[in-house]
Amino acid sequence: MAWAKVVAVAASIAWQPHPGSQTLFLACPVTECLYEGTRGPGKTDALLVDFAQHVGQGFGASWRGILFRQSYPQLADVVSKSKRIFRQVFPDARFNEGSYTWKFPDGEELLLRHMASPDDYWNYHGHEYPWIGWEELTNWPDLSCYDAMKACHRSSRPGMPRKYRATANPFGIGHHAVKARFVDPAPAGAITRDDAGNERVRIHGHWSENTTLLAADPGYPARLAGDLDANRRKAWFAGSWDVVAGGFFDDVWDARYHVVKPFVLPASWRVCRAFDWGSSKPFSVGWWAEADGSRVEVAPGAYRTFPRGSLIRFAEWYGWNGTPNVGLKMPSSAVARGIRERESAFRVRGLRGEEVPMRVRPGPADSSIYDVNDTDSRSIADTMEENGVTWVEADKKPGSRKNGWERMREMFAAAACPSPEEPGLYVFDTCRQFIRTVPLLPRDEKKPDDIDTNAEDHIGDETRYSVLALPRTASVSTFAFA
Repeated sequence: MAWAKVVAVAASIAWQPHPGSQTLFLACPVTECLYEGTRGPGKTDALLVDFAQHVGQGFGASWRGILFRQSYPQLADVVSKSKRIFRQVFPDARFNEGSYTWKFPDGEELLLRHMASPDDYWNYHGHEYPWIGWEELTNWPDLSCYDAMKACHRSSRPGMPRKYRATANPFGIGHHAVKARFVDPAPAGAITRDDAGNERVRIHGHWSENTTLLAADPGYPARLAGDLDANRRKAWFAGSWDVVAGGFFDDVWDARYHVVKPFVLPASWRVCRAFDWGSSKPFSVGWWAEADGSRVEVAPGAYRTFPRGSLIRFAEWYGWNGTPNVGLKMPSSAVARGIRERESAFRVRGLRGEEVPMRVRPGPADSSIYDVNDTDSRSIADTMEENGVTWVEADKKPGSRKNGWERMREMFAAAACPSPEEPGLYVFDTCRQFIRTVPLLPRDEKKPDDIDTNAEDHIGDETRYSVLALPRTASVSTFAFA
């Protein structure tokens, strides 16, 4: 195997892959590969050795690699592990502490760098790197940095290996983006292809494969399992991607109670639309019904009473292009026409059981749509009104963000029981984008009472506008903007 040259030093072994995921990762023939799984299988070591196994193979200075973390402080562990491995295998290799660069005897080079935002790509524009690695990919809020660097993934030398490599644990702010790209399309080990025909694969690792770690620290698995909350235990100990990752609604969201099967809404319930604008980022339109406390038929012969003042999200339109957090760049006039088209098909159940057209009231919208541009002194709200859709400006006064998130928590908590008595927050199971994004919204590490604004929070914002538009008591069953 190619890595044999890396691990053999005289008569001793400096490093060798464990059977299983490490071996599979180093031998993987697919250009784009994610090494994911639990904590502890040795993903960082394998990522470094994946580059190093091609050092000394005759490529010389043409073999250049760059390994990213989100910040320079996060590179400390990578630097430490690289010194431990490389200095044994390549005694003449030199690490430049100022530039964070490894230079090998035959001219090969590995750069350790940080990339905080897509704008950092311009530091590398025009560079050639046949090997690009990403450590802890879920630390980035989305895959925009990861995708931007693909423009630099090339080599002018024929026969050069070309590898795009990453490691990740479940959880973190970028959990969903990584899950959507690598985990959801296929099981581990199955090769998938993007729209351009490029292949990618993921390899799943488990702490039990790391016999070196377990021999040196047999108590590690017990500590890993015992020191975590339920979601982190499922992610980091079991390696599951089916977790609520991020924290803000972890303790109040329960799909068993919050997600309901669609039913025909009664005509007595008030219905409104809410809106969060986006162009390069997604826009979100949500249609909400406010329960009036009356009994409703949720299935043939089955009835339920939602507490007065409860909100049920029964329809949505999410303006994304299929890539998390990337918008359609659709003109506001087209968005308005799309809203009208959708609403023309909505029906409610009348007093005699017949289905009749639904009346949708204007609801809260992101106040940014009222900003007037410098070209023609018009706003997005003006354009949408000309196309038949009006809004009420959302509450965005100081403190409204935190108040809105807390109100959502209250309503999720109220709904998360078999027999709720207080107004709750519910969603039809057809509202897949709400279910995909809102339960995963992470806390801001610096502001624990707020959502991290780097997350895919557009539906969350639109929901926040809606709950803030409700009266604070369940005794009044009209939207504040109605």
